[in-house]
Amino acid sequence: MRLLRSTSPLAVSTALVLLASQGAVAQQATAPATAQEPATTAPAPAQAPAAATDPETTEGIDALSEAQPTADMQSVLDKLAELGADPIGTLSPEEQRQEPTPADAVMALMKDRGISMDPKLAAIATRDVTYTDAGGGQQPIRIYTPEGSGPFPLIVYFHGGGWVIADIDTYDASARALAAGTEAVVASVEYRKGPENKFPAFHEDANAAYAWLIENSGSLNADASRVAVAGESAGGNLAINVALNARDNKLTLPRHILSVYPIAGNEMDTPSYQAHADAKPLSKPAMEWFAQNAFTDMSQATDPRVDLKDRTDLAGLPPVTIINAQIDPLLSDGEQLAAALEEQGVNVEQKTYEGVTHEFFGMGAVVPEAKAAVDQATTALKQSLTE
Repeated sequence: MRLLRSTSPLAVSTALVLLASQGAVAQQATAPATAQEPATTAPAPAQAPAAATDPETTEGIDALSEAQPTADMQSVLDKLAELGADPIGTLSPEEQRQEPTPADAVMALMKDRGISMDPKLAAIATRDVTYTDAGGGQQPIRIYTPEGSGPFPLIVYFHGGGWVIADIDTYDASARALAAGTEAVVASVEYRKGPENKFPAFHEDANAAYAWLIENSGSLNADASRVAVAGESAGGNLAINVALNARDNKLTLPRHILSVYPIAGNEMDTPSYQAHADAKPLSKPAMEWFAQNAFTDMSQATDPRVDLKDRTDLAGLPPVTIINAQIDPLLSDGEQLAAALEEQGVNVEQKTYEGVTHEFFGMGAVVPEAKAAVDQATTALKQSLTE
């Protein structure tokens, strides 16, 4: 497992935390011992290595909470506030779906600064198709096709929104960037959401969409033998689940999984939840609101499709790339999922980007860390899809 970290004092510890129901077990990296002064008689005994800051301690949580957004990230948050966005969890789902989004803030900043869409992104062709969801209804899938003759590799992408809000329009920038960076067809899937359709509707729809896309890949100028799955937040959870379902039901197994700040557990007292309880745009109250609207009762949050980090059947998954934001309640989820995957023999790379928040991934036009994260993701995906 490759763990990519910054060396800033505010960076998340290199320790990976895997919480179990009976307690917490931490795997900590240690710093090298300091050099000793020359001895006048016998050499002094070597000092014990200094332990890395444990993110579960008060000191570690305080260090996490001191993280501040970069100037570019803060400009997006300021623009979102300027657009009048209410905190997630303070409105009804219907009202929340009409609120300005971080994507709207990015587009507003681009307009203010006279920034045009990258020509490579603008060249991506789009069209919508439909599939039959697990409930028998029709849902759209937006197909992003790069320039060229094809057939292209296929990336099945699931948007975020806590299984309650957002849609394929909200996450256009992410899907478009993945298509351009990988030279693959990206299929951005819509799925049913709560509270109208509660768990497990969205997981069942994700599996139905994947099966439909594999079966119909030829009509999309895509090669189903070269397929990957990707998603952000709630969609990052769906991407892992779709791969597990494909493995268990002998469907075409994805060659790679990209999971960006995924929901991977059911505890809301992890180090990052404690440190970033009031973070923007995603906070602990927002996650509680999502859970109330996505689940019929809170016991459903213990389902292994939600609580990925505690699963013991992750072996056999393809390589996984996990991308996290430093200022995000879901940071610990990503770290814990990476630890579980590594423990079960899955090739996993996890990286935390400093000074950015949840939803940063699609902000490459105005946030440099987002462009770096997309570059990391597309490099990993392209390597797996062209092997």
